[in-house]
Amino acid sequence: MFSDRPAGVEASAIIYSIVETAKLNQLNPYYYLRYLLTVCPTKDTSNEELEKLMPWNSHTRTEVENLYIRDLDVDGSKV
Repeated sequence: MFSDRPAGVEASAIIYSIVETAKLNQLNPYYYLRYLLTVCPTKDTSNEELEKLMPWNSHTRTEVENLYIRDLDVDGSKV
């Protein structure tokens, strides 16, 4: 959005795309990005591995939802 270089524009577009895809799949974008940064896919990550990280994948959905639930849990009780 406020990038002044092509690489910055491309990076911003990637982040916006990830956020909007998470929202379209009813996942909280913050927790989805947090999950992705935890598992840290690289340029060497295979297409099959990337598919497993998509927000419509059941394993990924469960992991993201668990992050959210853990954040709700304070001292063993739900907030």
